[in-house]
Amino acid sequence: MSATSQEAAPMPPKQETPFRRFISEYSESPVAVVSFIVVVLIVAIALLAPWISPQDPYDLAQLDIMDGRQPPGSRSMETGLFFWLGTDDQGRDMLSGIMYGLRISLGVGVGSAVIACIIGSALGLIAAFAGGKVDTGIMRLVDLQLSFPAILVALMILAFLGKGVMNVMLALVIVEWARFARTARSAALVEARREYMEAAKCLALPQWRLVFRHMLPNCMPPIIVIFTILVARSITLEATLSFLGLGVPITEPSLGLLIANGYQYMLSGKYWISFYPGIALLVTIMAINLVGDQMRDVLNPRLKR
Repeated sequence: MSATSQEAAPMPPKQETPFRRFISEYSESPVAVVSFIVVVLIVAIALLAPWISPQDPYDLAQLDIMDGRQPPGSRSMETGLFFWLGTDDQGRDMLSGIMYGLRISLGVGVGSAVIACIIGSALGLIAAFAGGKVDTGIMRLVDLQLSFPAILVALMILAFLGKGVMNVMLALVIVEWARFARTARSAALVEARREYMEAAKCLALPQWRLVFRHMLPNCMPPIIVIFTILVARSITLEATLSFLGLGVPITEPSLGLLIANGYQYMLSGKYWISFYPGIALLVTIMAINLVGDQMRDVLNPRLKR
């Protein structure tokens, strides 16, 4: 046997998995990577707030009215607690209030987006698969929903239901489900003409399996993108509603309510009561939007700028 034949055959190149390919393409944008890290840090701070915050802003025993409206960098004369970002009018540490406010804002935004995604995506898939009068009825309802400003619909719902975290989530679900339905229907209409769907229909599979087992996984990329965008939108709407006094109650303050609490003190120089919660809200929304923007480019290269 010749020496050439004894040489080992070259190993075939290792195929890249879809997950690795997604990570590789996503990491091409440094801004997207930094935004993703910021989102992870914000979520971690919100989840760990009871353990890492300097103060429990809901515990009245830890509050002192004499510490009210203290500027950033001051120290409590009673407890010795250092206020990195100052205090509000009730003597609550602003840093702790922001940490706990992130829990409410993220919880309402993500929770409402998840429920709206499930309801809207299911209706959109059913409309695309059934067609005819079912499709027409669902899409006319979607058009009716989207014809009204989201903030106006949410205000009307909360004016009837009243304040409360669950009421705010219900209002946001009613406002946002139509966008998921339209996105899912558009993607499903394309997938319904694919060869694999024709083959599945020839096998006489149950309709629920055709829709949710075969069609839904292939419609997920645009739904995931619109989900990230609407999470940021829901957080913005919740902050607006809380700022207007129709959102979460004062006992469960979100970032929007923290901004509203300090608005009346802006002209007197107590800027930090509204300024720092506003910065936290701005960074959160920008980071989530940038993550969703890069996911759109990766999952649909045709939209890449």
